[in-house]
Amino acid sequence: MPTPLSICTPTSLKRTPGPHGVKDTNVSNIPHVNAEKDAEVGPEGTKKEEGGKEDAGLPSGMDKGALEVNGEAGGTITSPGPALEDVVRYKQVQDGWSGHAQQNGGLTVPGQGQADGHGKVERPELGRHWSVKDRMDPHLQLMCGPLLAYYTVKDDIWQGAAMVVVRDDGSDLSSAPYITLTFHPHTPPTHDDPSIHDPSIQLLPSETVQSRRIHSYSSRDGNMSFFRFMFEIPLQQVQMVVRYRLNGGAEMDFVVPQRGENMRWAAHSCNGFSSGVNPDEFKGNYPSGYDPVWEDLLLKHHEKPFHCMVGGGDQIYCDALTREPEMQPWITAPDRKSKLATELTDVIREAVDRFYFNHYCKIFRSNAFGRANSTIPMVNMLDDHDLIDGFGTYDDETQASPVMSFVGSRGYFWFLLFQLFVSDEVDGVDPTPNTHTLKSMIIGDEPGPWIPFPSHSLLVYLGPKVTMLALDCRAERKLNRICTPQTYAKAFAEVRKIQGIVQLVILLGVPIAYPRMSFLEHFLDFKYNPLNILARHNAMGLGGMVNKFNQASELLDDLNDHWCANTHKKERNWLVLECQKLAREQKFRITFLSGDVHLAAVGCLFTFNKGKKRHAVKPEEDHRYMLNVVTSAIVNTPPPPGAAKMVAFLGKNKHRTLPQDTDEMMIPLFLQDTDGSKSKLKTALNRRNYTAVEYNSNGELVFDIRVEKSQGAGETVSYPIKAPAPMW
Repeated sequence: MPTPLSICTPTSLKRTPGPHGVKDTNVSNIPHVNAEKDAEVGPEGTKKEEGGKEDAGLPSGMDKGALEVNGEAGGTITSPGPALEDVVRYKQVQDGWSGHAQQNGGLTVPGQGQADGHGKVERPELGRHWSVKDRMDPHLQLMCGPLLAYYTVKDDIWQGAAMVVVRDDGSDLSSAPYITLTFHPHTPPTHDDPSIHDPSIQLLPSETVQSRRIHSYSSRDGNMSFFRFMFEIPLQQVQMVVRYRLNGGAEMDFVVPQRGENMRWAAHSCNGFSSGVNPDEFKGNYPSGYDPVWEDLLLKHHEKPFHCMVGGGDQIYCDALTREPEMQPWITAPDRKSKLATELTDVIREAVDRFYFNHYCKIFRSNAFGRANSTIPMVNMLDDHDLIDGFGTYDDETQASPVMSFVGSRGYFWFLLFQLFVSDEVDGVDPTPNTHTLKSMIIGDEPGPWIPFPSHSLLVYLGPKVTMLALDCRAERKLNRICTPQTYAKAFAEVRKIQGIVQLVILLGVPIAYPRMSFLEHFLDFKYNPLNILARHNAMGLGGMVNKFNQASELLDDLNDHWCANTHKKERNWLVLECQKLAREQKFRITFLSGDVHLAAVGCLFTFNKGKKRHAVKPEEDHRYMLNVVTSAIVNTPPPPGAAKMVAFLGKNKHRTLPQDTDEMMIPLFLQDTDGSKSKLKTALNRRNYTAVEYNSNGELVFDIRVEKSQGAGETVSYPIKAPAPMW
């Protein structure tokens, strides 16, 4: 948990973290404010699947947890931050230590000083719980946060937000929580001066931002409140460090661009481990397998700041919901008919909300990702694992069943709340453009087929020359549809209103220019395919090949999720042609950005040439030239070499599904492996990764795919590719 300065110091970002012999007692009760704690292991327990712990240990500066039941979200009972009564008691002990504490046997709070066994009582210390210097006043018992979000820029006003989740019973809510902001010029760090700003220079008067409670979650463990703080920051002539304090507590920071600057941003996806993966195999010298690639991203942010980070889907893996005890009547139903008929009981309703709340609190406050989301504002769009594996890709009967539709509905609700800081009850769902609280929001016209929410797409300013359209490809999804025609029409109409775009990035959770697996799709969809028959009876140990929801092939729902699946091919081809029309008409370059597949890869669409040369039209002059940058996964395990080889092999195939004037290919970007040796997989690299994106003055948009050098190394290797400036 870094202090703002510890994020910016070489010591806290060194490559070889490990246990430290001396514990720093000055740990704030705001998460992420001491980077040294992230490298500490011991009494807090061992990391387990989904980022949890065998033993929650004592409350600490980095463990602000929600109460997770039965370990199903990856831990036993995690510890919330210190409650108000603990802080008051501590202050009483401190204020009355002279004589009073001695007479009372040394009053302590949990984890503080104790008698040493010889009758001598030591003065209670702060331990790893909170800092007197940085203590919030009024006190808040934090369950998660502060989290940061970026929305857009309108009329040179940067718009974003912060959000915290607090436990009411342990907090002083006699007055609304507030955040104070101060504004300083950004200065590049040096070896002699690792700080990134001069605190003596303020570019704007300091500001106090009041909160709004946007949701209250009532659980058996008490009432939890979500407080949102909306920021509107006038951009200045220089890049600016914005420092913020929650209720006068620890100081943290983020960076906003200078006026008229095209932003530098990071893109990532798949921020979690699939079931059955041991995170410890990926941690290297770090405390958790979640950390190594995030640590590299934070280091790059320190060296040259990211103005936002784009989550392309699966920011959290919620599949462990199926292991909650209350869900077992549904999961273990003996056949499809009984599974579809499973009653949606109040017990199941409570378990679903409990899981999502607890799991979000745990993942979004923990480890290096927890530090990142409090210092780099997020721009997030969901994919299936943010809800549950494959949601939207199953047959209509499965999707409409009571439990499945409820799971998707609540998953979507918690996505809006934790990842966008949006509550439809507070912010509304008016589909009229530019009426939402978030000025980047595009609301769909109708609720989705399986959830009571319309789609929530985003149109985000990334600079005067760069815009991103993040399409919600989950709310309206069916087996044979991804988005409705109305949603496409509304999104493209809003894009056309923006003047001066040179580069348009369209965020799609799943790649749109990617190798086909039609032969496998047809085989698995065949009713009598022998693998499915054996798997349904768990013969030969194949039971895991059938998914939990409709007893179809486990792999088939993954294939059906893809744009190139037979069920989506027509919509995919239509979308490609519409994007070609849009690019030609508006004279900007379109690039697709995707995740999902746990590989680094780049697909490419371009004008077909009947001659021997594939690119008869120069890329910069070709309005059909569209890259599909695939950056996945920042945490999850890469596919085995055999699967990666199959993707690379299929990427060589010619495709005839698009009109005769459009061709596609996978770009052989990875000629060398991360160790410098000749790569065997030139079009798809099966290592963890993220992407840094920056606009060049010549109109190019550079996507620098940062690939993990070796598993757990905490260091990445650069594989840049450029989307050329439009010259037609």
